[in-house]
Amino acid sequence: MKKFMDKDFLLSTDTAKELFEYCRDMPIFDWHCHLSPKEIYENKQPGDIAELWLSGDHYKWRGMRSCGIEEKYITGDASNYEKFMKWSQVMDWCIGNPLYHWTHLELQRYFDIYTPFSPETADAIWKEANEKIKQGGFRPKELIERSNVVCVCTTDDPADTLEYHRLLSEDKDFKCKVIPAFRPDKALNIDQDSFLPWIKNLENVSGVKIDSYKTLAAVLKDRIDFFEEMGCKATDHALVYVPCVRKNEEQLESIFEKALRGEKLTAEETDGYKTELLRFLAGEYYKKGWAMEIHIGAIRNNNTFMFNKLGADTGYDSVGDSEIAVGLSRFLDSLASEEKLPKTILFTLNPKDNYVLGTMLGNFQNSDAPSKIQFGSAWWFNDNIDGMYTQMKALGNLGMLGKFVGMVTDSRSFLSYPRHEYFRRIMCNLLGDIVENGEYPHDTKVLSRIVKGIAFENAKNYFGI
Repeated sequence: MKKFMDKDFLLSTDTAKELFEYCRDMPIFDWHCHLSPKEIYENKQPGDIAELWLSGDHYKWRGMRSCGIEEKYITGDASNYEKFMKWSQVMDWCIGNPLYHWTHLELQRYFDIYTPFSPETADAIWKEANEKIKQGGFRPKELIERSNVVCVCTTDDPADTLEYHRLLSEDKDFKCKVIPAFRPDKALNIDQDSFLPWIKNLENVSGVKIDSYKTLAAVLKDRIDFFEEMGCKATDHALVYVPCVRKNEEQLESIFEKALRGEKLTAEETDGYKTELLRFLAGEYYKKGWAMEIHIGAIRNNNTFMFNKLGADTGYDSVGDSEIAVGLSRFLDSLASEEKLPKTILFTLNPKDNYVLGTMLGNFQNSDAPSKIQFGSAWWFNDNIDGMYTQMKALGNLGMLGKFVGMVTDSRSFLSYPRHEYFRRIMCNLLGDIVENGEYPHDTKVLSRIVKGIAFENAKNYFGI
């Protein structure tokens, strides 16, 4: 029997252990996350481990709800100690869940605590961890630098002033780059109640009255230029599916005017607007050399009662089941036909679509960049051992695993960086199995290059950081 989460955790062969040594200490490029640049800049001292662990972490919140814990101890007014102790009660039941591994990796890497976390050990761990927090080293900037993170791409709305990115860029003592990623979801979601308030917000930031689609496009172009000045290299878009319903300028203006009047749009009108605005944005990204990330397949805010109570991003999202192949193909083809398809990273939340994306990549590769069209890492509900294996196996079977741009945290937590180690261990074990099975030669020069590439170098080169 193997020891619990020891130095060879998830590394089942000698080759896997050898490969992990090549990437164990490599830097981290966190090219997609939800960290707050404001929190990074303000660099506040955390009060306790519960603040670091449980605040805003809807992964843990889902787990606690699944164990019947009252909302008071999840998002409610219970004390941090009470919430921490309730979280400990979930641990024993987390067998097979990555939350168990992430929790213990964080205890080990940041607190040097190797005791399994449980209701019996929780009080002692609370005291030991909080004493170490008091001693220092747990502010956001300190955690980022301790984790060997060299660049963070946050996700930022076009209407954001990016004031904290500017302030961080002026901090010469903080070595990690913190750059924005352009996320225009609120511009695309013309059918949602948030659209008109967002238009007002964009008007306030830009100083331009947005009374037509043409004006919106012009303002977004200006915002893209502003984001470029602030170092932006990536964009992000959350879509249930990728639409491709073509509309001309006159039709777009009619749809936009209808939305401004507060009238309900048809599904075709909504898809037509999203298609053409996303096509316009993609063309601008192409000019800038930016990467376009498309996250496909999440059904969000399923529980209306709890959404009204707590808002978005509180643990009530799940995997969608749309047919995505035809629309995605037509959309990418419409850009490629006009020679304005940017570097693109396709994520799916539904693993049934791994082969859809894995084969779609090859349709649109060219010499603009190695593996210009990427299959994004196992994302959100797939961010586990099976999900990572499945995604990388599909990419290996269908594309160029050696050119994969690797892992993202997709996280709001400053303690989430051991997830990169988790990914690297799984990746090395997968590659080690291929070598040990005689499916690839034990060529250390080539293998080290592949492992280092997937861990860090490929993403660094792909985004041009």
